[in-house]
Amino acid sequence: MSSKTTPEQPLPVRTVLQMVGGWIGKLGTVWVEGQITELTARGGTVFLTLRDPVANMSARVTCPRGVYEATVPRPVDGARVVMHLKPDFWVNRGSFAFTALEMRPVGVGELLARLERLRQVLAAEGLFGVDRKRRLPFLPGTIGLICGRDSAAERDVLENSRRRWPAVRFKVEPVAVQGPYAVTEVTEALRKFDADGEVDVIVVARGGGSMEDLLPFSDESLVRAVAACRTPVVSAIGHEQDNPLLDLVADVRASTPTDAAKKIVPDVGEQLTLIRQLRDRGRRVTAGWLDRETAWLSAVRSRPSLADPVRELERRAEQADQLRDRARRCLTASLDRAGDSLTHLRARLVALSPAATLERGYAIVQRPSGDVVRLARDTAPGEELTVRFSDDRVTVRRDPEPTG
Repeated sequence: MSSKTTPEQPLPVRTVLQMVGGWIGKLGTVWVEGQITELTARGGTVFLTLRDPVANMSARVTCPRGVYEATVPRPVDGARVVMHLKPDFWVNRGSFAFTALEMRPVGVGELLARLERLRQVLAAEGLFGVDRKRRLPFLPGTIGLICGRDSAAERDVLENSRRRWPAVRFKVEPVAVQGPYAVTEVTEALRKFDADGEVDVIVVARGGGSMEDLLPFSDESLVRAVAACRTPVVSAIGHEQDNPLLDLVADVRASTPTDAAKKIVPDVGEQLTLIRQLRDRGRRVTAGWLDRETAWLSAVRSRPSLADPVRELERRAEQADQLRDRARRCLTASLDRAGDSLTHLRARLVALSPAATLERGYAIVQRPSGDVVRLARDTAPGEELTVRFSDDRVTVRRDPEPTG
């Protein structure tokens, strides 16, 4: 293909095709995995198309009948196989195809092992973590439904959701749910709904099928697309026993499309029943509270202080009068006793006073300073003394002591 050509010196078709055939012949052999479609047998050759499981790409393959019949079990349309291929270019027709040198079916065990390895890788990245899962809104405004066109899964989700909540709204995106186009179409629909501001929940639904039919829902690119969604995603793939990787990455897993309807919208009958129960409970609580408060108020009103407040005031006034009279009696008695004691004390003082002593016939001798002389020896000779009587007094002088 390195020959220089010009409009004046073009190459003939045979030369170009021979050059293409020579270049393709140098590519060698390669092991390829894909899904068989359009399988036909004519004479000693089996013709088939090998499709990519994810992308919308395919290649023609010619397989000698001996190679095909040596494969156990013999592949059929839709089977996953690994083939050892040699690229061939037919110069006479200018067509390209692969020639199968060996064919091996991909068994269920091998598929499960691949899925388990992929699951471990995605789990290690945290795509299945509970902390990243989002709660569904109680009542979504619009639900985006991704499902097969006119499928039973679509009818189950729509009918059961509307039976539970008649006003629910859906946007439906029909896609291929198996085969080579499934992953691409489901991923595109998912991104479309995620970008739609009206969609509050996305549901990916499909009915039951074989493990091979459900393989698109374990594809790594689809799983990562679900993990990147900002809108909550509900996975409703297959039956209860089916468990594609989409179930693990989705925010909510529904065992069936019917179960998905129960999870995405509430039951209007159940909600009305709940409202009635709460209303009745509120009434009972309020009535009980009112009864307790009414009983308390009646008890308070029945107290004497509130039943006849004037009588209570009169009773208190009577108590005040009684206490006043009692205080007066106590004070009067105390004053009387104090008066008696004072009288007795005064009588005693009068009896013991100097005047009383003089009236009884006694006399009191005093010095000019007023001091009382009790003993004669306490006076000095010639000392002037005053002798007091009851009615009079005289001044005397003590005689001097007689001399020898």
